[in-house]
Order: sequence, then structure tokens, then C-alpha cells
Amino acid sequence: MGSLDGEISITGWAAKDSSGILSPYSYSLRKTGPEDVFIKVLYCGICHTDIHQAKNEVGFSKYPLVPGHEVIGEVVEVGSEVTRFRIGETVGVGGIVGCCGACEPCNSDSEQYCRKKIWSYNDVYLDGKTTQGGFAPNMVVSHKFVVKIPDGLPPAEAAPLFCAGLTVYSLMKNFGLNKPGLKGGIVGLGGLGHLGVKFAKAMGHHVTVISSSDKKREEAIKHLGADDYMISSDRSGIQAATDSLNYILDTLPVHHPLEPYISLLKLDGKLILTGGFISSPMQFFVSMLNMGRKSIHGSLMGSIAETEEMLEFCEKKGVTSSIELVKMDQVNNAFERMEKGDVKYRFVVDVAGSK
Repeated sequence: MGSLDGEISITGWAAKDSSGILSPYSYSLRKTGPEDVFIKVLYCGICHTDIHQAKNEVGFSKYPLVPGHEVIGEVVEVGSEVTRFRIGETVGVGGIVGCCGACEPCNSDSEQYCRKKIWSYNDVYLDGKTTQGGFAPNMVVSHKFVVKIPDGLPPAEAAPLFCAGLTVYSLMKNFGLNKPGLKGGIVGLGGLGHLGVKFAKAMGHHVTVISSSDKKREEAIKHLGADDYMISSDRSGIQAATDSLNYILDTLPVHHPLEPYISLLKLDGKLILTGGFISSPMQFFVSMLNMGRKSIHGSLMGSIAETEEMLEFCEKKGVTSSIELVKMDQVNNAFERMEKGDVKYRFVVDVAGSK
């Protein structure tokens, strides 16, 4: 590819303004350094964060912006100091591609909380070059932020594991939920929520899906293996289930009331919010926490070490994402459908198979 000798020009798909519409965009990748891996992108998942960033809904998008942070690729070249990867191996890249390496989070395998972390796209790398994501044929990434895909995981289905799956695995581990016998609730049955059900069941939990309507009951129970199903607006059902759950994983990416979910928690129960970039403040009555020593938590994606653990867990337990493959020129339609909840349960772009 010649990337070890200098920069190369590629064409990815970028948002160029806050309309969020993606179109072809040519740009140059940085030279592959001694510690870098040059990757041919095979697949890239579509996350709600990609839509938020493309439309500048968070307020700090810089255009042109090539999204994509659930990347599966093939190693094409490696730098002179890279020993962990070989040409031809299938690897993955998640949400960050750099960190300071010296702060407390970095020194405790929690580099995703480093204040100087570098996002996979819409950020600036150490050399001053803008980072661009996986909706493109190639990426250059430090080997420290690249992970090998186990042979037992289908590459396309592994893509969403690098964000949605990792988020679930990390919070389960860090909040002491990675043990059998617990009762958990999953709010929202989208890309993150469906993996929440799969991971929780694989860990031996009794799982209740909580949704705004009855339309997903059959798929939650028959297809994903949930044990129970609850409608969030059903006051009698919520009241009957009061103090019944050890934890609730709330995946909703929009503003919503928290009180119904807090009431479902047992003593010392945990409500964990993963909805990402919700633009308005969430509210709740503090007394609802005080009366049961309950707590509300937030959690980001996991570390590189947790990514490796998570992929091993998925291979062992047979956990993969339920996906719909699309070509790159279908990505705008996929964005629209995703915002309407019209996907089961995660779009993955067949980047290598697209023109």
C-alpha cells in the first residue's frame, strides 16, 4: 500500500454539515509509524453516536466528519515496532485511538476515562491530524488500540461488540453484575439493549425487558431469550414489580422519566444509564434513592483489556450481535431507519464489499 513510506489518499463517507447526510469525501491518512497498524476496513457498525455526531447534536462536531467506531478490519501493514499483529489477521478498533498513558485511568486499565483520550473520529491525533472513522476503506491506528478478533466470532457480527457489547460487558464487570443469580431489567431493545439481554442471559441472570409498548414482546422473549416483559406505562404492572430487580440497564438515547425504573429496584439496586448524548437534564426524586439505598450510575465503553476479555467471553458463550448488513451508499437510509427504530438490531456497513 505504500503507507509506510508516506501518506495515501482514500475516499470515505463524511458528514459535511449538520444535516448529517453522508457523501464521498477524499482525504489523506497519516504515514504508518513504527507503532502503527495499517488496516483495510471490512465492516463497520452504525451506532446512535454516529448520528449524534454527524448532526452536531452534541455541539462539537467538526466537518468534514467520517463516522464509524465499531470497526472490523484486516491487517495490511505493521510498523517496525509492532509484534502483536501479523499481516492478514482480522482485528477490531473501537471508540478511542489514543490516550495520555500517564493518568490514573490510564494506569488502571480504564483509559476510556482519560481526559486526554483521542476519539476514533472528530478529534485530533498527536501529530495534529484529524481523526476519521471506519466509514472508509482504511485506517491507521496505534497497535495499542487494536484488538485481534477470535476465530470463533463472525467478523460482521463482531463489529457492534466494539461499542454496544463492550459497554454492557464493562458495566457488568465494574458494578459487580458479572455473576449468576441476579435479576436485571433492560430498558430499550435497540442495538445496545439487545446485547444487554444476550450478555445478561449468558451471565445467568433473570432478565426483564422494559419497553414503551407491547410490540417487541415476542422478539424479546422468543428470539432473545428474555424471561419477562414489562410496559413502562403500565402503572399496575410497574407497581406489582416494585423492589424486584437488582439492576436496570437503561439504554434509551432520549430524555425520559427515571422514577418508574427506580421504583423497580431492590435494596442496593443500581440504575445504570448508557443512553449517551441526552441533550436535556434528567430528573428524579432523591427520596426514592434514599428509601432503598439505591443508586444511579453512568458508564462509558470499556478499556482495551476489557475488550479482549469481552471478545473471549463472547466466543465462549456464543454471544454475537444481531445485524442487518448494508452497503456504504445505503448509510443515509440506515441512519433514517435507525432513528425510527427500524432495525433488528444493529446496522453494519459492508465497507469492503461496497464501491
